[in-house]
Amino acid sequence: MRLLKKWFFPLILVLTGSFLLQIFSRVHVMLRDPISLDIYNIAYPRPYNYILNEPQKCSGKPPFLVLMIPVAPENRKVRDVIRETWGDENSMPTVTIRRIFYLGLPSQNRRGGLQEELERESRRHHDLVQKDFQDTYLNLTIKTMMMMDWLASYCPKASYAMKIDTDMFLNVDTLVNKLLQPQAPHAKVNFITGNVLHFGIIRRDQDSKWYMPFKLVPGLFYPTYVSGIGYVFSVDLAQKILSASLSVVPVYLEDVYVGMCLQELGIQPTQPADSNWFSLYPVAYSRCRFSRLISVSHLEPDQLLYIWKDLEKAKDHC
Repeated sequence: MRLLKKWFFPLILVLTGSFLLQIFSRVHVMLRDPISLDIYNIAYPRPYNYILNEPQKCSGKPPFLVLMIPVAPENRKVRDVIRETWGDENSMPTVTIRRIFYLGLPSQNRRGGLQEELERESRRHHDLVQKDFQDTYLNLTIKTMMMMDWLASYCPKASYAMKIDTDMFLNVDTLVNKLLQPQAPHAKVNFITGNVLHFGIIRRDQDSKWYMPFKLVPGLFYPTYVSGIGYVFSVDLAQKILSASLSVVPVYLEDVYVGMCLQELGIQPTQPADSNWFSLYPVAYSRCRFSRLISVSHLEPDQLLYIWKDLEKAKDHC
């Protein structure tokens, strides 16, 4: 009886606190949410048109891996560094790799001259895909769904794709040989992995960069999702996510939205065999350490270039 009393009242307090937190969240939103929800209601009914496209990018032998890289229109330097480093399509002669940068429209005050530069860059490198939506933070979900749409339309026979941000180091050799294993008889299906996040707390503070109105996503936690800085998936998921999106309320946090679509599909992200493969945070550089990772975040272009050249010149990293 004494043991029951010891645990009963703390348990009641925890459950009551959780219940009140949900109630206060509702009240908080009702009192502080006079703004229109339209800015969060980012739909992708495919009303956007291609300005730049590469419809033949995956013609011929189907790629084993497609690198899908969202990038701001003005970031030419980082695109060039990625082309020279982990985005080099010839970095692994044993598998076919394709690289695509995805863009929206430049800001209005820079549109004329910058758009002409993008067209010249496209003619030279044949790796830019652009649609006519504003390239802004609140439109990242539109950009992600654009990537899924392009992949399903123009590269459906590829085996895998990786969505990866521009401030990342990517170890293509470790990604291909340790995780994806091209020697396997069949590619995986319904597969997505990266830094898998469980019980992500939904931010209700309107001052937060990650604010989410209760009316769009109720509850305390997001569904399980994979961090948007870099995730790998089997290409069959592109069309499935597009189809699921028709039934899922759109939100502007693109990785959360992909997680919501996966929940609608009944698909759980796969935990990587090594939890250190996908790093959310900066990692102190050493040849040995970076040779064992798949991705590392928060790198400037000059840092990426130095690391890549240093790894390339060393045969034995450890």
